[in-house]
Amino acid sequence: MASEGTSGLAKSAAEKLSEMGERTKQLGTAMQDPQRQRRLILFIVCIALLLDNMLYMVIVPIIPDYLAYLEGDTTPDQAPAGINSSFFPNRTNHAKTTTENLDLQIGVLFASKAILQLLVNPLSGTFIDRVGYDIPLFIGLIIIFFSTCIFAFAENYATLFVARSLQGLGSAFADTAGIAMIADTYTEESERSKALGIALAFISFGSLVAPPFGGILYEFVGKRVPFLVLAFIALIDGILLLVFIKPFANRTRENMPVGTPIYKLMIDPYIAVVAGALTVCNIPLAFLEPTIANWMETTMGATKWEMGLTWLPAFFPHVLGVYITVKLAAEYPNYQWFYGAVGMVIIGASSCTVPACRNFGELIAPLCGICFGIALVDTALLPTLAFLVDVRHVSVYGSVYAIADISYCVAYALGPIVAGQIVHTHGFVQLNLGMGLVNVLYAPALLFLRNVCQMKPSHSERNVLLEEGHTGLYDAIKMEERNAKKRGFASSAGNTMSGGQNEMGIFKGQSISEEELSGAEYS
Repeated sequence: MASEGTSGLAKSAAEKLSEMGERTKQLGTAMQDPQRQRRLILFIVCIALLLDNMLYMVIVPIIPDYLAYLEGDTTPDQAPAGINSSFFPNRTNHAKTTTENLDLQIGVLFASKAILQLLVNPLSGTFIDRVGYDIPLFIGLIIIFFSTCIFAFAENYATLFVARSLQGLGSAFADTAGIAMIADTYTEESERSKALGIALAFISFGSLVAPPFGGILYEFVGKRVPFLVLAFIALIDGILLLVFIKPFANRTRENMPVGTPIYKLMIDPYIAVVAGALTVCNIPLAFLEPTIANWMETTMGATKWEMGLTWLPAFFPHVLGVYITVKLAAEYPNYQWFYGAVGMVIIGASSCTVPACRNFGELIAPLCGICFGIALVDTALLPTLAFLVDVRHVSVYGSVYAIADISYCVAYALGPIVAGQIVHTHGFVQLNLGMGLVNVLYAPALLFLRNVCQMKPSHSERNVLLEEGHTGLYDAIKMEERNAKKRGFASSAGNTMSGGQNEMGIFKGQSISEEELSGAEYS
């Protein structure tokens, strides 16, 4: 009886293992489906972008209070939850840091991520063009994971500064590679606009939900928990990328097309106009974030919860702006420049009305207008960058989206440092009027893009060369692998080729030239 029971258990275990193996095999087969893989790539990239923007904004309610404690402006019994008060020395003999010095430290810490990201982006863009999108995305997630863990356990300003800067290093790889991967995965203009719109919605959600997320966790469980949660998200996203996308799989990377150098893209007048618009439209958001809380407290006597929730209502008009722009772009793709120009006018008008608000309810409307306008500009112009690369350069997107990331970083690097000085010197009203005027004056510059956006590729050469849908990898790798097979077949068959099979014009021994991969023809 015992032997029969043991035999039955072994048989049952073998059947379950067989079922698990079959399910795993089915899952692996399903993940090879091009449509499923595209969606998985979009999901992984969106989580990375959500994470990065949460990291940027989560310190807003935490760092001012925490640095004040480190500098001795609070006593150990008032230390925030989760902080080891015995670590800090007796502060009775230490003079308190002046408010101006503390504000400078806060501003530098806020800006350090964007500054290092700004400096690294030209290098990361070139690196992405050379090795592909998945490996840099994985590298960025790993750097973000370790730097966020360091930030969570840091108990002095120098360590906080180093960890925050390393977050910028990780973001320079993860952000640029992620958005470039979306542009490469979704090759049709309508699908690309929709996919980038979804990514922008995640960016917006991360930026706007991070302050209340960080403030609530900091209040009740301490400084470490918000950052450990974000580090865990980075780890999970990296594991998903490693398991399903397999960034280190053996591929013919030496046969990938060589992208246009980033300095050439920077001097392209059309790309320069788009980059300028991305910087200018984000200046109001970047400059208001570090200054509006103090203005609300002194002008309207805003409570802590009102200051913490200032930007949260703006998430909904931002998503609405993304949705409207995607729909309009699908119906009227020639007017992307116009949607961006309208967005900049809305941003300018909303920015000018902020100082006129006298209570929290009134303030919501212009802030929603600013975020709605930013959604119009970003959703219209980010796909335009990929289109410009397709029709004017080589269809490799790392460097062009590094330029886009540089544009954002310029605004967010200057904001925490410059905005406070402008308010102190000229006033909050003048700051907002200046930002609004710059946006309105820049809007007509987008007319320069009118003719470019009206150009239509006569046929997508990428789709001609590929016999099946895009799988999220470099098309050129796929083409080169197929060409190698065809060359081998041609050799064995006496190099006889039918016209129908070779209408692409790729013959034995012929390499893929830059001109063949540089995009589409003009109509």
